Amino acid sequence: MNFQALSHLAQKLSVLNEQGLHRQRRMTASLCQPQLLVNGQPLLAFNSNDYLGLAAHPGVMEALREGVSIYGAGSGASHLISGHSQAHDQLETVLASMLADHIPAVRALFFSTGYMANLGVLSALGDLSKGDLTFFSDELNHASLIDGIRLSRANYQVYAHSDLQQLGSLLMDSDSGTKVVVSDGVFSMDGDLASAKELLAICEQHGAWLLIDDAHGFGVLGDKGAGLLQHAGLCSDQLICVGTLGKAAGVAGAFVAAHSMLIEWMVQRSRPYIYTTAAPAALAHALLTSLQIIGGEEGQKRRAHLTQLIDAFSATSIPSPWRKLASTTAIQPLVVGSNAAVLQASADLQSQGIWVSAIRAPTVPPNTARLRITLSAGHTMNNLDQLKNALAALHKP
Repeated sequence: MNFQALSHLAQKLSVLNEQGLHRQRRMTASLCQPQLLVNGQPLLAFNSNDYLGLAAHPGVMEALREGVSIYGAGSGASHLISGHSQAHDQLETVLASMLADHIPAVRALFFSTGYMANLGVLSALGDLSKGDLTFFSDELNHASLIDGIRLSRANYQVYAHSDLQQLGSLLMDSDSGTKVVVSDGVFSMDGDLASAKELLAICEQHGAWLLIDDAHGFGVLGDKGAGLLQHAGLCSDQLICVGTLGKAAGVAGAFVAAHSMLIEWMVQRSRPYIYTTAAPAALAHALLTSLQIIGGEEGQKRRAHLTQLIDAFSATSIPSPWRKLASTTAIQPLVVGSNAAVLQASADLQSQGIWVSAIRAPTVPPNTARLRITLSAGHTMNNLDQLKNALAALHKP
């Protein structure tokens, strides 16, 4: 290579490969469901975030087809030009109604992705109180929260994972006029829940917003599937909830729900919302059906089945030196250790027809590489037995 920049890239990519950190895509050629065709190989997948099995639900798929027939394939413009459809508006109304018992004067704003939603709300908060705002962020927060805080250009402090005492001290010592505590609801790599009640109590004590990224809780937690806020019984106008609609809801997109004045500020000042083409209205139309399922009897049955799967796997003994993290959610991580070991474990499972992704740094701390098992209401108990038998086979002498 004569172009020096390409030589530099080649060296960097080689280093990633040597460290066991090179990422590869797999190509699926089937419906999003537990039984997949992956690079031509049939596999039983335990790595999807389709927690309720709605991505291939006949009613949701039919609603998407119907949405295309009504609105077409694309939106044509941003929401503030001509891309905001009746379906988008109805979706935001339904989402707000799901959280009406938890955020007074609530309003919801639809985004194309969860990443965009986090960038959108955090940057808008930064613009709201320029130079007089501090974010307080859990050290295990998702990358989109970290990047949103950076995009805001505001001051920030990181507190140790779920360390409420440290968080309280940081808030007490801060002289910022606006304070925002930021936390995942369900931590995506460990599967544990944020201490939502305690976090809100601390925020109310110190006059801070509490932003919960409920990407892995919305649709799964709560009696009606409204997420962590419902699960924990929270209610406050200091709450901001970000929810993802491409996981348990089974389609695509995300939303921010908060007091109507904050949402109106985002419409006026959130650059990731203002300057992007709206998601196709057909997706919003399909999501209306998905949310109806989540909040109804079928959604309750799917959550109950998922809970049975979680309980059954949680009771499974995993031989050392692997370590099963304590989790009551659909995310059930097995910490293996080194990059080489987790890649080998993932490959060995694939040879048995099981697909579990190997998660490595920087997504998780060095030397804590893990098999991130995710369960879905689409799995059967027989599927779970297949997984457990495959894991046991890896530990046989």
